[in-house]
Amino acid sequence: MADPRFFRSAGPFSLAEIAEIADAELPAGCDADRLMHDVAPLDVAGSDDLSFFDNKRYATTFMASRAGACIAEPAYVERAPEGMVVLSTPKPYRAYARVAARFYPEQVPSSSHHHTAVVDASARIGADCALAAYVVIGANAEVGAGCVIGAGTVIADGVVIGGGTHIGSNATLSHCYVGRNCRIHSGVRIGSRGFGFAMEPEGFEDVPQLGRVMIGDNVEVGANSTIDRGAGPDTVIGNGSKIDNLVQIGHNVKVGGSCVLVAQSGIAGSATLEDYVAVGGQSGIGGHITLGRGSNVAASSGVMRDVPAGQTVGGLPAILLKDYFRLCALWQRQLKAKGKRDE
Repeated sequence: MADPRFFRSAGPFSLAEIAEIADAELPAGCDADRLMHDVAPLDVAGSDDLSFFDNKRYATTFMASRAGACIAEPAYVERAPEGMVVLSTPKPYRAYARVAARFYPEQVPSSSHHHTAVVDASARIGADCALAAYVVIGANAEVGAGCVIGAGTVIADGVVIGGGTHIGSNATLSHCYVGRNCRIHSGVRIGSRGFGFAMEPEGFEDVPQLGRVMIGDNVEVGANSTIDRGAGPDTVIGNGSKIDNLVQIGHNVKVGGSCVLVAQSGIAGSATLEDYVAVGGQSGIGGHITLGRGSNVAASSGVMRDVPAGQTVGGLPAILLKDYFRLCALWQRQLKAKGKRDE
């Protein structure tokens, strides 16, 4: 259950209201006016709480739960414990996300500019923006209406930020355009110079990084992630992509729309990720390669060549995931055989 010190509930909501929000179906004959006062996990929920169930491994927990109501797939309606109302939907997790967001809507600070914020006279700040303590906004920067900028964040000269975007504390944005309704978490660095230099025996010569970072709408960038500006071409992040914490994106990288990059993954310079690519945690993507639309990279993989659209790869170097699993099974058999020979 959410700690009231940090989260403010907008509940309660009736089952009828919840069913509408979730686009779920209530069982015939249930009391649609019954109120749910909170959302909670299956194992701790009480009779006034709403929970959800979408993973078969928790079936035992579901059947023992004391939750007053639960969002679940239609197949589990008959398996619910006595007293639980099941709101059935083929996509319970998505439905729960919508309901939980209604119970706990994002708390947006009121429009205000802290007296310690430093805003250049040439910067343009839209209506209803909240600037926290020690925010710095440089010359000719543009901040759209309804933006929230956390304490200690620096928006460098010329940066453009679309309306409704929230930026956490101690972030640094330079050489970039950021779209509307983005979420940029604390400690993010966007627009740092790309890691580019000519390597010669007499010394390394830095290559000027003259591109930008272009971030689309509805993009999320997790805490302490970094996105380097391009060397000439721009670094691009497509609409709706989700970038986890501690992700590194190199110069000239093109990330398509609705991609997912999980924590500690790294994308080397000039790589291209087409739409709907998912990269598992701690994976590395080599430079100048392309991951096709809808491809997937398993966690802790190293991708060193192009991945066709829709393909799932894993391992180091990454190969078809099913082939990698076959190799793992083969290695296990060989190890067992060697162990018997050594006995």
